Amino acid sequence: MSKSTAASNGQNLWAKIPKANAELFALTYGALVTEVMRDADGNAHEVNEQLEKIGYSIGIRSVDEFLAKSNAPYCKSLEDTAQVVGKTAFRMFLGINCDVQQHSPTNFSLILQENPLSLFVELPENYKETLQYTILYCGVIRGAMEMLNYKVECSLVKSTLRGDDVDEIKVDLKQVLQDGAGDDYKEE
Repeated sequence: MSKSTAASNGQNLWAKIPKANAELFALTYGALVTEVMRDADGNAHEVNEQLEKIGYSIGIRSVDEFLAKSNAPYCKSLEDTAQVVGKTAFRMFLGINCDVQQHSPTNFSLILQENPLSLFVELPENYKETLQYTILYCGVIRGAMEMLNYKVECSLVKSTLRGDDVDEIKVDLKQVLQDGAGDDYKEE
């Protein structure tokens, strides 16, 4: 799928999807992070793990909705999948555009010029280097990609909350998972 096709498909889907107020979305996520932080007694590494797990659950569930509503074509490579995730899925669910940088056939980065999760957020100095406030995205991508038979690792490379000019999520392909239900369900 070309960049322009993926982007226009994302724009069309964004126009059809019911929208939530961006400020309400950001504040609700902020309340979630605060609650997870309280539960973890301020341990940023534990908070990062929990937010990533929450995102993973969201990613697993969002694939069905995306495939049902998007009419996205079959992706023949990780590069095609990266374009659909960055240009169509992020636009459909968040209303934002991502730039996709393909580093190799097995990894790419999503560059977010705007990040709705970080609206109104300023991290305390003692958490700037340890708390990955928007790691939820990494979990969402990991869960969604796993449902598409890609085992990936995601990491936040850059964050505007740490002073970078953009948010960057790096995605590394670790394994292409076997498709199908397994030997128990094969017809004879």
